[in-house]
Amino acid sequence: MSFELNFTKDNLGFYLKELSKIFRKLNGTKMPAEIILIGGAAILVNYGFRDMTNDIDAIIHASSAMKEAINFVGDKFQLPNGWLNTDFTRTKSYSDRLTQVSVYFNTYSNILSVRTIAAEYLIAMKLVSGRQYKNDLSDIAGVLWEHKKNGNPISYEMIDNAIVELYGGWSDVSDRIRIILSEVFKSGDFEKLYNDTRKSEIESKKVLIEFEGKYPDALKNGDDVNSFLENIHKTKSERKENAEIFPAENGKQ
Repeated sequence: MSFELNFTKDNLGFYLKELSKIFRKLNGTKMPAEIILIGGAAILVNYGFRDMTNDIDAIIHASSAMKEAINFVGDKFQLPNGWLNTDFTRTKSYSDRLTQVSVYFNTYSNILSVRTIAAEYLIAMKLVSGRQYKNDLSDIAGVLWEHKKNGNPISYEMIDNAIVELYGGWSDVSDRIRIILSEVFKSGDFEKLYNDTRKSEIESKKVLIEFEGKYPDALKNGDDVNSFLENIHKTKSERKENAEIFPAENGKQ
């Protein structure tokens, strides 16, 4: 089977099944394992608006044989290093309460239990992460949109409770993202939010790639990247406002 750079709903299930088989061989059946899918992988298995993700973020509860099994499956199918990883546990979107708010998804080979994160908690994580060059904001919009279409809407109060339960409050969510979320709930047009934010994310990624090509060491971490992109958005917004206030003068220039 040839390597696919992106994970889809179909091949994600295939790789998890293969992982469970190898883990069972290495570990035996006495000590089962649990994987909690986070981020893009959780979006893939629960919703239809997103087609792919580049890696699988997870919380892993398993014996040391799981690491060997992950590497074995990666080598067998020529997957990138870290195809299944726990790197996000070192970011600010991690909370030690995530396991408690996870929900059952599937069991593979009677040994590997796979869980995901409930919708409002997944949104809370995406709000804290708030990466404007990834899928964070469009994922939030997509989740809200699908739940509304399915007659099971997520309220602002549910998200607020999830933020408080996981992080103790909104201090880790940027002002810009809080304003966007508040305005969207007022309008209720989640479909428009999804389309607008996805377009903005694609544009932000292009700007970021161009900037890092010129200044490869300028942005040290995710906070630097978000600050840089927020300044870009602020500048564009100010230019738009000036053009609306002084249309004739801007037209002469």
